[in-house]
Amino acid sequence: MNRRVLLVDDEIAVLLTLKAVLEINGFDVDTAASAREGRLKVRNHEYHMIITDMKMESDKAGAEVVAAARNASYRPAVALLTAFPVAEEDWQEMGADHMLVKPMHTRILLEQIDRLLDTHSRKLAQLQAASPATEKAAPKRKKPASKALAAKKPIKSAKPAVAARKPRVTRKTAVARSK
Repeated sequence: MNRRVLLVDDEIAVLLTLKAVLEINGFDVDTAASAREGRLKVRNHEYHMIITDMKMESDKAGAEVVAAARNASYRPAVALLTAFPVAEEDWQEMGADHMLVKPMHTRILLEQIDRLLDTHSRKLAQLQAASPATEKAAPKRKKPASKALAAKKPIKSAKPAVAARKPRVTRKTAVARSK
């Protein structure tokens, strides 16, 4: 199965070059030329990994893509791609798993992506293995009977009865009355 990757970068040359390199090496690659487009694709598709530039439309654009990826139910691996490296605490605080500094030798880039995908898949497997145990330990709570019944009853809106409206006086009606 090909690993699906979303590349988000506003520099078209970087976007197309990385896409070609990854596709040649067996990845299924989708691209987005802005953070906004990237966030939409994160919500509407599933990816194994998201690689996003840090600075695009704004200085926070990459962080917005990372946040969207972290909110995705499918939990992709996330890497920040930047020409302006930041401290490890900063990119980890944003929610990224790894930082890729451009320009980078192709072989090194591929090794880092493979390593990140491997560690991320192991992490996901551990989380999935731990989740059934958590569900067994904490039994589901039942709703109190009154709340359960209330949830089944349709709620009627209490609208006051509409009083008879007075006829609207307009210029025409005022002129007609005066005659």
